[in-house]
Amino acid sequence: MDTSGVKILIVDDEDDIIEILQYNLTKAGYAVYTATDGREAIKKAKKVLPDIILLDVMMPHIDGIQACEDIRQIPELEHCIIAFLTARGEDYSEIAGLQAGADDYITKPIRPKVLIARLQTLLKRKNNTKQIQASKKIEFEDIVIDEEKHLVFFKNKEINLPNKEFKLLMLLASKPDRVFTRDEIYTTVWGTDIVVGDRTIDVHIRKLREKLNEEYIDTIKGIGYTFIKRI
Repeated sequence: MDTSGVKILIVDDEDDIIEILQYNLTKAGYAVYTATDGREAIKKAKKVLPDIILLDVMMPHIDGIQACEDIRQIPELEHCIIAFLTARGEDYSEIAGLQAGADDYITKPIRPKVLIARLQTLLKRKNNTKQIQASKKIEFEDIVIDEEKHLVFFKNKEINLPNKEFKLLMLLASKPDRVFTRDEIYTTVWGTDIVVGDRTIDVHIRKLREKLNEEYIDTIKGIGYTFIKRI
Protein backbone atom coordinates (compact mmCIF):
# COMPACT_ATOMS: atom_id res chain seq x y z
CA MET A 1 0.00 0.00 0.00
CA ASP A 2 1.32 3.45 -0.96
CA THR A 3 1.85 5.42 2.27
CA SER A 4 3.46 8.49 0.72
CA GLY A 5 1.75 11.62 1.94
CA VAL A 6 0.00 9.81 4.82
CA LYS A 7 0.57 11.75 8.05
CA ILE A 8 0.61 10.06 11.47
CA LEU A 9 0.62 11.84 14.81
CA ILE A 10 2.03 9.70 17.66
CA VAL A 11 0.94 10.80 21.12
CA ASP A 12 2.70 9.18 24.09
CA ASP A 13 4.49 10.44 27.20
CA GLU A 14 7.18 7.74 26.99
CA ASP A 15 10.14 8.82 24.86
CA ASP A 16 11.28 5.28 24.07
CA ILE A 17 7.83 4.33 22.74
CA ILE A 18 7.78 7.41 20.52
CA GLU A 19 11.29 6.66 19.27
CA ILE A 20 10.47 3.05 18.31
CA LEU A 21 7.19 3.96 16.62
CA GLN A 22 8.67 6.94 14.81
CA TYR A 23 11.53 4.85 13.43
CA ASN A 24 9.34 2.02 12.14
CA LEU A 25 6.55 4.19 10.74
CA THR A 26 8.99 6.52 9.00
CA LYS A 27 10.72 3.47 7.52
CA ALA A 28 7.31 2.31 6.25
CA GLY A 29 6.88 5.59 4.37
CA TYR A 30 4.66 7.58 6.71
CA ALA A 31 5.23 11.25 7.58
CA VAL A 32 5.47 11.11 11.38
CA TYR A 33 4.74 13.83 13.94
CA THR A 34 4.85 13.47 17.73
CA ALA A 35 3.31 14.88 20.91
CA THR A 36 3.84 13.94 24.55
CA ASP A 37 0.48 14.78 26.12
CA GLY A 38 -3.16 15.33 25.23
CA ARG A 39 -2.97 19.11 25.25
CA GLU A 40 -0.05 19.17 22.83
CA ALA A 41 -1.78 16.52 20.70
CA ILE A 42 -4.84 18.71 20.15
CA LYS A 43 -2.73 21.73 19.17
CA LYS A 44 -0.53 19.72 16.81
CA ALA A 45 -3.51 17.89 15.28
CA LYS A 46 -5.10 21.25 14.37
CA LYS A 47 -1.84 22.38 12.76
CA VAL A 48 -0.76 19.19 10.99
CA LEU A 49 -4.19 17.70 10.12
CA PRO A 50 -2.93 14.09 10.33
CA ASP A 51 -4.58 11.15 8.58
CA ILE A 52 -3.99 8.91 11.62
CA ILE A 53 -3.50 9.63 15.32
CA LEU A 54 -1.97 6.96 17.58
CA LEU A 55 -3.04 7.91 21.08
CA ASP A 56 -2.02 6.67 24.52
CA VAL A 57 -4.64 6.70 27.28
CA MET A 58 -2.68 7.66 30.39
CA MET A 59 -0.95 11.03 29.86
CA PRO A 60 -0.43 14.27 31.81
CA HIS A 61 -2.57 17.43 31.48
CA ILE A 62 -5.28 15.87 29.29
CA ASP A 63 -5.62 12.09 29.03
CA GLY A 64 -6.15 10.25 25.77
CA ILE A 65 -9.91 9.78 26.21
CA GLN A 66 -10.54 13.50 26.65
CA ALA A 67 -8.11 14.35 23.84
CA CYS A 68 -9.97 11.98 21.50
CA GLU A 69 -13.31 13.59 22.35
CA ASP A 70 -11.89 17.08 21.78
CA ILE A 71 -10.29 16.12 18.46
CA ARG A 72 -13.56 14.64 17.24
CA GLN A 73 -15.11 18.10 17.66
CA ILE A 74 -12.68 19.66 15.15
CA PRO A 75 -14.41 19.82 11.71
CA GLU A 76 -11.13 19.64 9.77
CA LEU A 77 -10.37 16.31 11.46
CA GLU A 78 -13.74 14.69 10.84
CA HIS A 79 -12.20 11.88 8.75
CA CYS A 80 -9.02 11.46 10.79
CA ILE A 81 -8.42 7.89 11.99
CA ILE A 82 -7.87 7.71 15.75
CA ALA A 83 -6.45 4.51 17.21
CA PHE A 84 -5.58 4.07 20.86
CA LEU A 85 -2.24 2.35 21.40
CA THR A 86 -2.00 1.69 25.10
CA ALA A 87 -1.04 -0.75 27.83
CA ARG A 88 -4.53 -0.39 29.33
CA GLY A 89 -6.24 -3.63 28.33
CA GLU A 90 -9.32 -3.51 30.57
CA ASP A 91 -12.71 -3.82 28.89
CA TYR A 92 -14.00 -0.60 30.46
CA SER A 93 -11.00 1.34 29.15
CA GLU A 94 -11.49 -0.02 25.62
CA ILE A 95 -15.22 0.78 25.71
CA ALA A 96 -14.45 4.32 26.92
CA GLY A 97 -12.00 4.78 24.05
CA LEU A 98 -14.46 3.60 21.40
CA GLN A 99 -17.26 5.69 22.88
CA ALA A 100 -14.96 8.73 22.76
CA GLY A 101 -14.80 8.29 18.97
CA ALA A 102 -11.78 6.07 18.35
CA ASP A 103 -11.68 3.82 15.29
CA ASP A 104 -9.57 1.13 16.93
CA TYR A 105 -8.12 0.16 20.31
CA ILE A 106 -4.75 -1.61 20.24
CA THR A 107 -3.01 -2.93 23.34
CA LYS A 108 0.74 -2.83 23.91
CA PRO A 109 3.05 -4.50 23.30
CA ILE A 110 2.51 -4.93 19.56
CA ARG A 111 5.06 -5.84 16.92
CA PRO A 112 5.78 -2.99 14.47
CA LYS A 113 4.83 -5.09 11.42
CA VAL A 114 1.50 -6.00 12.99
CA LEU A 115 0.82 -2.37 13.89
CA ILE A 116 1.57 -1.24 10.34
CA ALA A 117 -0.77 -3.91 8.97
CA ARG A 118 -3.52 -2.69 11.31
CA LEU A 119 -2.99 0.89 10.16
CA GLN A 120 -3.15 -0.14 6.49
CA THR A 121 -6.46 -1.89 7.15
CA LEU A 122 -7.84 1.23 8.82
CA LEU A 123 -6.73 3.37 5.87
CA LYS A 124 -8.41 1.01 3.39
CA ARG A 125 -11.66 1.17 5.36
CA LYS A 126 -11.45 4.97 5.45
CA ASN A 127 -10.92 5.13 1.69
CA ASN A 128 -13.81 2.75 1.03
CA THR A 129 -16.10 4.85 3.22
CA LYS A 130 -15.07 8.06 1.46
CA GLN A 131 -15.72 6.51 -1.94
CA ILE A 132 -19.19 5.43 -0.85
CA GLN A 133 -19.92 8.87 0.59
CA ALA A 134 -18.82 10.45 -2.70
CA SER A 135 -21.37 8.38 -4.63
CA LYS A 136 -24.55 10.45 -4.60
CA LYS A 137 -26.73 8.36 -6.92
CA ILE A 138 -26.64 4.74 -8.09
CA GLU A 139 -28.93 3.60 -10.90
CA PHE A 140 -29.70 0.22 -12.43
CA GLU A 141 -32.56 -1.00 -14.60
CA ASP A 142 -35.07 -1.45 -11.77
CA ILE A 143 -33.48 0.34 -8.84
CA VAL A 144 -32.38 3.91 -8.09
CA ILE A 145 -30.55 4.81 -4.88
CA ASP A 146 -30.29 8.53 -4.15
CA GLU A 147 -27.93 9.05 -1.22
CA GLU A 148 -28.36 12.81 -1.03
CA LYS A 149 -32.16 12.56 -0.67
CA HIS A 150 -32.01 9.23 1.19
CA LEU A 151 -34.48 7.68 -1.25
CA VAL A 152 -34.71 4.28 -2.94
CA PHE A 153 -36.97 3.49 -5.89
CA PHE A 154 -37.58 -0.10 -6.95
CA LYS A 155 -39.45 -0.65 -10.22
CA ASN A 156 -40.49 3.04 -10.13
CA LYS A 157 -41.97 2.69 -6.66
CA GLU A 158 -40.45 4.38 -3.63
CA ILE A 159 -39.54 1.98 -0.82
CA ASN A 160 -38.95 3.05 2.73
CA LEU A 161 -35.62 2.00 4.27
CA PRO A 162 -34.44 2.74 7.82
CA ASN A 163 -30.98 4.30 8.06
CA LYS A 164 -28.95 1.10 8.55
CA GLU A 165 -30.76 -0.75 5.76
CA PHE A 166 -30.14 2.22 3.46
CA LYS A 167 -26.42 2.31 4.33
CA LEU A 168 -26.14 -1.44 3.83
CA LEU A 169 -27.80 -1.29 0.41
CA MET A 170 -25.68 1.72 -0.57
CA LEU A 171 -22.50 -0.15 0.38
CA LEU A 172 -23.33 -3.31 -1.56
CA ALA A 173 -24.64 -1.46 -4.62
CA SER A 174 -21.61 0.84 -4.75
CA LYS A 175 -19.58 -2.04 -6.23
CA PRO A 176 -21.76 -4.64 -7.98
CA ASP A 177 -20.40 -8.20 -8.03
CA ARG A 178 -17.82 -7.37 -5.34
CA VAL A 179 -18.08 -9.61 -2.29
CA PHE A 180 -18.19 -7.63 0.95
CA THR A 181 -17.11 -9.59 4.01
CA ARG A 182 -19.12 -9.45 7.19
CA ASP A 183 -16.31 -7.51 8.90
CA GLU A 184 -16.29 -4.90 6.12
CA ILE A 185 -20.06 -4.51 6.41
CA TYR A 186 -19.94 -4.15 10.20
CA THR A 187 -17.18 -1.56 10.00
CA THR A 188 -18.72 0.56 7.24
CA VAL A 189 -22.39 0.40 8.22
CA TRP A 190 -22.23 0.18 12.00
CA GLY A 191 -18.83 1.82 12.55
CA THR A 192 -17.82 1.88 16.21
CA ASP A 193 -21.24 0.94 17.59
CA ILE A 194 -20.64 -1.32 20.58
CA VAL A 195 -23.77 -3.47 20.80
CA VAL A 196 -24.21 -5.38 17.53
CA GLY A 197 -25.58 -8.92 17.63
CA ASP A 198 -24.18 -11.75 15.54
CA ARG A 199 -27.34 -11.93 13.45
CA THR A 200 -27.68 -8.19 12.85
CA ILE A 201 -26.41 -8.27 9.26
CA ASP A 202 -28.54 -11.32 8.41
CA VAL A 203 -31.69 -9.61 9.70
CA HIS A 204 -31.01 -6.45 7.68
CA ILE A 205 -30.23 -8.48 4.55
CA ARG A 206 -33.47 -10.41 4.95
CA LYS A 207 -35.46 -7.18 5.24
CA LEU A 208 -33.79 -5.76 2.14
CA ARG A 209 -34.54 -8.91 0.17
CA GLU A 210 -38.20 -8.73 1.18
CA LYS A 211 -38.41 -5.15 -0.10
CA LEU A 212 -36.50 -5.94 -3.32
CA ASN A 213 -38.45 -9.14 -4.04
CA GLU A 214 -35.41 -11.36 -3.35
CA GLU A 215 -33.52 -9.65 -6.18
CA TYR A 216 -30.03 -8.16 -6.25
CA ILE A 217 -28.41 -9.47 -3.03
CA ASP A 218 -26.66 -12.85 -3.06
CA THR A 219 -25.08 -14.72 -0.17
CA ILE A 220 -21.50 -15.94 -0.52
CA LYS A 221 -21.44 -18.72 2.04
CA GLY A 222 -18.84 -18.30 4.78
CA ILE A 223 -17.70 -14.92 3.45
CA GLY A 224 -20.39 -12.26 3.10
CA TYR A 225 -22.74 -10.72 0.57
CA THR A 226 -22.66 -9.27 -2.94
CA PHE A 227 -24.92 -7.07 -5.01
CA ILE A 228 -25.71 -8.64 -8.39
CA LYS A 229 -26.58 -6.29 -11.23
CA ARG A 230 -29.57 -7.97 -12.86
CA ILE A 231 -29.95 -7.74 -16.63
